[in-house]
Amino acid sequence: MSRLDTIAERLDSAAAKASAVAQLSTGADAITLDEAYEIQARSIARRLLRGEALVGIKMGFTSRAKMVQMGVADLIWGRLTDAMMLEDGGEASMEDYVHPRIEPEIAFRLSRPLSGNVSLPEAISAVDAVAPAMELIDSRYRDFKFSLEDVVADNCSSSGFVIGAWSKPPADIANLGMVMRFDGRPVEIGSSAGILGNPWRSLVAAARLAGRYGFQLAPGQIVLAGAATAAQPLKAGLHVALETEGLGRVDLKVKGAAS
Repeated sequence: MSRLDTIAERLDSAAAKASAVAQLSTGADAITLDEAYEIQARSIARRLLRGEALVGIKMGFTSRAKMVQMGVADLIWGRLTDAMMLEDGGEASMEDYVHPRIEPEIAFRLSRPLSGNVSLPEAISAVDAVAPAMELIDSRYRDFKFSLEDVVADNCSSSGFVIGAWSKPPADIANLGMVMRFDGRPVEIGSSAGILGNPWRSLVAAARLAGRYGFQLAPGQIVLAGAATAAQPLKAGLHVALETEGLGRVDLKVKGAAS
């Protein structure tokens, strides 16, 4: 087994068992960004061999402040599988995660292939529906600490997602109000403008970045545009709801005990 395969197996096992592992960047397993994306691909390939199916990708570092914090100049992306999808109004179990957090997003559904350098009108024309969404992020690294390369290898911390009802894209999604509540109490109040100033820009970047690594987005697949606000830690017993102006609502319940 190659070095990258060994790391991919370690991260895949950590995700499957909801167990934390040491950072790669702090030991002998330091990697480059290209190697990190290759590890991500090989780790997800192990899931596909177990019967999961690719359903799209998620975007990360869509906040300019987060880019500055991490010292990067571009977005990152990870893969989504059907096993990561949670039912709107359904449940997520704390037992499936190490230290889960949740963040408000907007989801795009594609009606045609999308890959490489595309214009904003081309990206918009490839979408047949949008929806309110929330992503569960859960770094498999101890203490939720990681470098850029670490997080990319770990599928950009993507662990689960829930999507509300799909609808025809509104004329303008650049500044939709978004409120995420825990048990009815607002914990994050923001706007879709928090996603690169306009979520459509994230879709253009998704096509470019995925295409760089040989991934073509296919009709029917989903793109999570990125977080509109900071993520909030989850705990057992919570009812989480996101209301997005013009798009509607999505809900999730949290059960179980923290690991």
